[in-house]
Amino acid sequence: MTDPAAGAAPAPATGAADDQERLAALIALWWGAVDSFTRVLEHVADDQWSAPTDLPGWDVRAVAAHTAHLEALLAGRPHEDVEIGDAPHARGTMGRFTEQGVLARRDETPDDLITEIRESTTARHTQLLADPPTDASAPAPGAFGAIGWTTGLLLRNRPLDVWMHEQDVRRALAMPGNLDSAAAVHTADYLMESLPYVVGKRAQAPVGSVVRLEVAGHAPVTVAVGEDGRGRRATSDDGEPTVTLAMERETFVLLAGGRRAAAADDVRITGDAALGERVVASLGVTP
Repeated sequence: MTDPAAGAAPAPATGAADDQERLAALIALWWGAVDSFTRVLEHVADDQWSAPTDLPGWDVRAVAAHTAHLEALLAGRPHEDVEIGDAPHARGTMGRFTEQGVLARRDETPDDLITEIRESTTARHTQLLADPPTDASAPAPGAFGAIGWTTGLLLRNRPLDVWMHEQDVRRALAMPGNLDSAAAVHTADYLMESLPYVVGKRAQAPVGSVVRLEVAGHAPVTVAVGEDGRGRRATSDDGEPTVTLAMERETFVLLAGGRRAAAADDVRITGDAALGERVVASLGVTP
């Protein structure tokens, strides 16, 4: 269950009509991401389901089972409490919760998992079209609302989560693709919102630092560190960047998603190299 929102800028307040339009767009993004993900899973060979992914402790099958679990919950199906045993990769309450969803499906076949994802998402999609959400601030349903998520946060996170897991599978099986889809753009844009948190809190950039992030295909984000040590969106009064980080979308998503460290030539650092390297090392904002 991915939640980069803790380090992201709050979503702007909107009226009911704006909320309904924005939430409908997020539902369409999620639906497209689900379709793409299940199509990839259909092409996984029998001997590839056990291939390890970048997520500790999870192979391709576990990623599919995890997605099936969360989508089943959203469709109104119950969570199964199971013993997870010794699972050091399942950290914290959320990690244990998601691991239970994976282990509860250990006896299901790959076809079962794909079918569950499709049936759950179809049921949820039908419900959302029949009764469209209109209030982004309303509590999210079930377990998601119990951890404090709003409807807006849930619907914003689902395209990111599904697309990220499609990429986990693609990398595990050397099947690159779908890096320019609407869900890909949404994911990178969303993760870029965490830069103030990354620069100020995680990288501990000095007061007065100005950090510019350039991700190919996205508007640059520039952050300045105020007297309180917190990062905030920079203005023209903050001066030129202390350091600029430039990279491709895939590189940024790998770093911000906590999947892999960047290769030496994947990130172009201009300016204060030490600060730039510290920011790069701090970009991971998803659990």
